[in-house]
Amino acid sequence: MRSPLGKVKVLYDIDFLLQISFGWQKIQQKLLPFFKKCRYLYLLTENKMMDKIAIFCSASENIEPVFFEKARDVGVWMGQNKKTLVYGGANIGLMECIAKAAKDNGSMIMGVIPTKLEERGRASDLVDVTFRTDNLSDRKDVMLNESDVVIALPGGVGTLDEVFHVMAAATLDYHRKKVIFYNINGFWNGIIDFLAGLERQHFAHHPLNSYFAVANDLRELTELLK
Repeated sequence: MRSPLGKVKVLYDIDFLLQISFGWQKIQQKLLPFFKKCRYLYLLTENKMMDKIAIFCSASENIEPVFFEKARDVGVWMGQNKKTLVYGGANIGLMECIAKAAKDNGSMIMGVIPTKLEERGRASDLVDVTFRTDNLSDRKDVMLNESDVVIALPGGVGTLDEVFHVMAAATLDYHRKKVIFYNINGFWNGIIDFLAGLERQHFAHHPLNSYFAVANDLRELTELLK
């Protein structure tokens, strides 16, 4: 013989099912503020994650003026949006250009400079926080650890080394940070095609665009950083 408590439980279960069947709209209305709050907190977290931006770029003074102009624009945007610049700490080329623009507009500047460059008088005076490293490998690791995302401006073999270091580490799940190629005047087209070729020939275990993105102008770049 079923106990009265059992009957109560059955009636409760039926009532609950009826609420689900006929009261779903009310349940949705009650849950909506909760989900909106969750989304708001998520967006706050996402924005916070993009506060410290590492920049890989050229140390050359003998490149086209357009590259300095575009680097300056990035620095201005970073300063105006209170982003922290993490870069190679040198006082030449695009490095000094973006650091000056960022600092003049309110950014904190974190420079990661190898001792050999510092010994040659190449350390920038714009840096607020200096990390000294023994070699280039340590420099890359510090820049990666101190940043939330990486932007690759035009650069030479040093910049390529930094880009592939970050991407290779991501393929092994050491981190989940992307490299954004700022493709000024199509500068990175050759590398992007090369990466696509690796995939076509099955030299990549995963789609490589999981580890990088491409921005062709400042608007596209800033959208990726939101």
